[in-house]
Amino acid sequence: MTVRIIHVGLGGWGGNWARTAIPEVAEVEVVGLVDPVPATLTAVQQDLGLPESAAFASLTEALAGVDADAVVITAPAVTHVPLALEALDAGKHVLVEKPFANTTDEAVTAVRRAEELGLVLQVSQNYRWYPAPRAVQEMLEADVVGEISAINIDFRQWDNDLAFEEHPHYRFPHAMINDMAIHHFDLLRMVTGQEAVRVFARATFPSYSKYQDEAIASMIIELDGGLVVSYRGSWLSRGPRTAWAGEWSIHGEDGELWFTSRDGAPNAIDGDVVTLRRTQDDAAEPVELPVLEHTDRQGGLQAFARSVEGGPAPATSGRDNLRSLALMEAATRSAASGQPEDVVVPS
Repeated sequence: MTVRIIHVGLGGWGGNWARTAIPEVAEVEVVGLVDPVPATLTAVQQDLGLPESAAFASLTEALAGVDADAVVITAPAVTHVPLALEALDAGKHVLVEKPFANTTDEAVTAVRRAEELGLVLQVSQNYRWYPAPRAVQEMLEADVVGEISAINIDFRQWDNDLAFEEHPHYRFPHAMINDMAIHHFDLLRMVTGQEAVRVFARATFPSYSKYQDEAIASMIIELDGGLVVSYRGSWLSRGPRTAWAGEWSIHGEDGELWFTSRDGAPNAIDGDVVTLRRTQDDAAEPVELPVLEHTDRQGGLQAFARSVEGGPAPATSGRDNLRSLALMEAATRSAASGQPEDVVVPS
């Protein structure tokens, strides 16, 4: 069967979803489009070759106007939970872009509602759907480098050239932690199989930054197995640009795993690299990567469709994503308080 979806939020990244991601997944069919901006709505509707009757100014209108199984939400983050609750209450499964919400208290209301109604609620943590982190996850599960002693993660990009008024990213709440590091937090949980219990974060505000909140953050993250992770992220780095998933160095008793992922355009996998070094004197050897049917958002969307059709629960369910969100929230609190903060996951 094909899962019929209503797609909400078509501007910017949502428009990219509509034109390049969703059409690649055969298991779904778009039956409704929603955006409050008429020009944006019409442009996507025409690009996709859908009738005008499939275009709506609100989710409320779309739910009344078309028969659908699920709702995909790529609208601004502040609307994620209200839209998800409306869709769930209408009996629809939900796939929502990250960050799920800006607080765990808000997110858990949607999680509980989905569970009460027996509906799928999934968060699009698309960095999980790449070959490099998949390979590293499997190697750590197989104990390839023995006991892990440390993990270092670096993310570097320069994104400070446009005028403040021209770039919405400058106004994104806590753009370094909430918009970017949330990806790395979620990957950390995935590859290690461990959960964060405490974080100490320090944010930097150089005078030339155009961001309203932190654009640079350094963190020490403690995992439940006792492992300590060092994280450095910056939107203001003049150093060599990293891939979007960052550069990871995982140190073990029997070697070092290094990887990077999601370089360049979405879905491109030629920048995915994993190497294994056994000693400091050995050369790093490349690791063969798995072949995935779909990567990036397409991989998550396919998993969502299969869950809706009765398949396995999604790895990035709303319930699971509360743990990534809770780490994000604790890091934001720590950056503000100047103190280590516990990662608190609501039940």
